Amino acid sequence: MSAISSSTVARDRVPGLDGLRALAIVLVLAYHLFPGLAPGGFIGVDVFLVVSGYLITALLVAEHRSRGRIALAPFWARRARRLLPALVVMVGITSAVAAAIGGDVLVGIGWQLAGVLTFSSNWWSIAQASSYLDQTSPELFRHAWSLAVEEQFYLVWPLLIIVLLLLPSRALRVALPVALALASAVAMALLAGDPAVDPAAASVAYLSTLTHGFGLLLGAGLALGVEPLRARASTRRPPAWMVDVAALLATGGLIALASALSIDAAATYRGGLVAASLLTVVVIVCLSHPASRAAQIADAPLPRWIGERSYGLYLWHWPVLVLLGAALPAVDRVGEGSWLLGLAALGIAVPLAALSYRFIEQPVRSRRLDAALGGALGWARPRRVALALGTGLALIGLTAAGAAAVVRAPAQSQAEEFIAAGQAALDAASGQPAPAVPLRVPMTERGPVPAAPTPLPTGDRITAIGDSVMLAAAPQLQARFPGIAIDAAVSRQMRQAPQIALALADAGMLREITIVGLGTNGSIDSATLHELRAILGPDRQLVLVSAQAPRGWIAGVNQQLVAFADDYREVVLADWYAAIAPRLNLLARDQVHPGSAGGAVYTAAVEAALQRLVDLPEPVDYDANPELHRPR
Repeated sequence: MSAISSSTVARDRVPGLDGLRALAIVLVLAYHLFPGLAPGGFIGVDVFLVVSGYLITALLVAEHRSRGRIALAPFWARRARRLLPALVVMVGITSAVAAAIGGDVLVGIGWQLAGVLTFSSNWWSIAQASSYLDQTSPELFRHAWSLAVEEQFYLVWPLLIIVLLLLPSRALRVALPVALALASAVAMALLAGDPAVDPAAASVAYLSTLTHGFGLLLGAGLALGVEPLRARASTRRPPAWMVDVAALLATGGLIALASALSIDAAATYRGGLVAASLLTVVVIVCLSHPASRAAQIADAPLPRWIGERSYGLYLWHWPVLVLLGAALPAVDRVGEGSWLLGLAALGIAVPLAALSYRFIEQPVRSRRLDAALGGALGWARPRRVALALGTGLALIGLTAAGAAAVVRAPAQSQAEEFIAAGQAALDAASGQPAPAVPLRVPMTERGPVPAAPTPLPTGDRITAIGDSVMLAAAPQLQARFPGIAIDAAVSRQMRQAPQIALALADAGMLREITIVGLGTNGSIDSATLHELRAILGPDRQLVLVSAQAPRGWIAGVNQQLVAFADDYREVVLADWYAAIAPRLNLLARDQVHPGSAGGAVYTAAVEAALQRLVDLPEPVDYDANPELHRPR
């Protein structure tokens, strides 16, 4: 990071910050590349934000202290040199690869490029209703949201610092950014609400600079407040061992948060991210102690090497992972398959980040490139001309790559096409009234079981409630069960099932067999299933459809569904997960939504469950047959 002068750098540099950056990027890599390893590893971004707010403010204060003013244009130029060159190269190369692969990875590439190159990706994502919580069809440059938040801070904060430094009271200077950080954190908690209920609101709260700016502001407040601590006599500082213990506890707290939090948990937005930011503040304070052994450890060669290249690692790891997933759509993105993709992405991203640091970031930041082109390095004219031509051609090629990606981008993803086809099938069927069918007579009042196999129920006896997966499979369900009533919509969750079923029952539209497929978009609990069964009543039967998606909660969802079906006689499981697992190529590239062939597999799983349901032996009515012995 650029500074005012070499002496200022030496005086203001906090040893160990590269090690803290290394911890931050390791958490982010663990979260993105190895699902389940660090469910809350996204807090690494918050660590970065605190460090950035601290360093930028320290540099601005140091410049004001040494020169009596802050030169805004040179400051912004340094920021551009630090961020833009490596970013432009990454965007151009990954856009070219994406254009070569084609398909879903290019959907929305136009607005993504506009957001990345103007450092407004977070606002573009919000405007496009792109949910950060949805990891099934991620954008190529989704990770650029945090760079946008940082750059927007770099643009506005120097202007505020100029005003802030006019305040006579140092306490007020510190209190203002801390108060703004508190307001930002409260706004996030209020806006996010419960992500399980409204993931779109939580995504907006996560991406917005206004609600996710508290880390930068806390870092800024720390930078404004540390000078008095440094000015104290050494005898008034806490002993080094106490500082090292605090650093160890704070670092352990960050690791614990990375293990405990999840992106779809309310606790993340109601204090979890703030806690990560505060722990980072504690670590920075501890590292600034002159006798801190923690700083020496964090400044060791390996963490320092990783920290210095953390920007490149952050830039490259995510697009590489997305491109690998697009190039290898048949690879399972849950379990071992996802970890193999992560290892491959890591093996590619690390050398790319190292090359970026060596040949792009450092030459531009240190102005060696300017010096070489201007002749200050003593290069011969032909060599300088070759360098200038090579740089120009590279920029042209990177621009052409972005343009090719935009030209080749499809209007919809494959999953969106499948969902649209399902919605069209439902719309076509909505004008055809289905006959009202009375509820099935309770089993205990039936006659003897016929010898012939029981036929499957017809569609006019079935109500299906589902999410976008069922919606994509709707044409195949309709073809197999003509007259079936399907109520399916995008982004539904199981917690909505009782309300939907109750509304259908009140309208007289809930038939005797109910199929529910609502496990894709979030975790479920047994209380919701019990509430749903109570609404259906004893005269209706329930088919629960298991879930398939490369999401962390799917295993828990399916375990809940299996356990509930095992507990009740007239509840059966349609095991969509097991049926499609060996045939993921029949799904869209998001490995969630079925096409026509996948829809046939979905329908077959439902059909098998219905067959088990109708083949159930009649229950014994012990009250009507006292001669039979009730099992004990």
